[in-house]
Amino acid sequence: MVEVTVTPQSSLADRPVQIRVRGLSPSQLVTLRAWLKDEQGECFQSRAFFRADEAGEVDPGLHAALGGSYSGVWPMGLFWFLQPDTLFRRLVKRDVAGSPFRVRLEVFDGLSMGTDPREQPLGSCEAERWYMGPGVQRVPIREGRVRGALFLPPGPGPFPGVIDLFGGAGGLIEFRAGLLASQGFAVLALAFFAYDDLPRVLAQLDLEYFEEAAELLLRHPKVRGPGLGVVGVSKGAEVALAMATFLPQVVATVWINGTSFLYGNPLLYKELRIPAIPYYTERVLFTEVGAMDNSAIFTDPRDPAHRASAIPVEKIRGKVLFVVGEADRSFNSKLFAELALARMPPESGRILSYPGAGHLIEPPGSPLCSNSSIRGTPRPLAWGGEPQPHARAQEHSWQEILQFLELHLGSVAAMKL
Repeated sequence: MVEVTVTPQSSLADRPVQIRVRGLSPSQLVTLRAWLKDEQGECFQSRAFFRADEAGEVDPGLHAALGGSYSGVWPMGLFWFLQPDTLFRRLVKRDVAGSPFRVRLEVFDGLSMGTDPREQPLGSCEAERWYMGPGVQRVPIREGRVRGALFLPPGPGPFPGVIDLFGGAGGLIEFRAGLLASQGFAVLALAFFAYDDLPRVLAQLDLEYFEEAAELLLRHPKVRGPGLGVVGVSKGAEVALAMATFLPQVVATVWINGTSFLYGNPLLYKELRIPAIPYYTERVLFTEVGAMDNSAIFTDPRDPAHRASAIPVEKIRGKVLFVVGEADRSFNSKLFAELALARMPPESGRILSYPGAGHLIEPPGSPLCSNSSIRGTPRPLAWGGEPQPHARAQEHSWQEILQFLELHLGSVAAMKL
């Protein structure tokens, strides 16, 4: 009787699990497959080939995969290397409160390439991967101009507060906020365009909107002030750096693959206006799979003509953690981080730079998305990254991000799921 188990069977999506297969013949060649369907019904799957040990067991945490979606010893490889059946799809959990991703784990005799739909597994089980821990509350936010969702850990608090921002696709993306709340932070997943009654397109960055959001979060009785953190990726990282520069409430900023200059959209704050450097979209390149490589549409920020578009980071009073994927194909994020750090007060920032990592550095368990379609672009975008170094970067940077936020915002009580 072949048995497949995953321990724990139900877990937070950023936590490791152990997969075990028992009941095989010694040295039997098998295929381990993981697959799930997202909320749109799109299938993501991975597979790896193993030989059972002398006891007839396979443990991906101990035994090297011989081939398949990856090779070598990767305890979470079947989760990290999930890929969509349809090109340009990105695995994003939308309903973080209502349901987990259910990942089916199956073992097949011999090499299963996935071409025969009649093939039956020798054994299977299901893992639940949640984006909110037990007792975390999700509260929709529609107050003043602010739109988003507030995630509160269980208990009376008060909890350190964090604003969570995504990028140029707009809308409201909540999966990182749910995971951060499960680590003990009170997190406002903040939309800033293309959501509810917010502007459909991003014409300008109105920093007073983000200031209103910061004040709203700090007023909440379960949020511990006086300072808060901001986490942002891509356009959201640009916003996060501007918030760190102008808003005294922001004391800890996590900048993931962003810019340190204004591109495409000017920034407005009270009487101040920072002009934007235009995108040179005629420089876009099409990749071998037909995605858009936008790295060349960002002109060199070191050109003296662009000096007025720099975010004045020399005014930053808090701390900034720059997270860089060196294989980012959206723009040269390492250059932007280095230029910012060079102008910031001493000891106020540091760079975590990851060779081989792409643009979308997310919590561990999120498979690499090197190309995907997003709202408002005529073709899919190339994000870059190589699967194995990108997976390592996500695992390492997530722990660094959590430690950075806790160091500068105060201690948290993480969940055990």
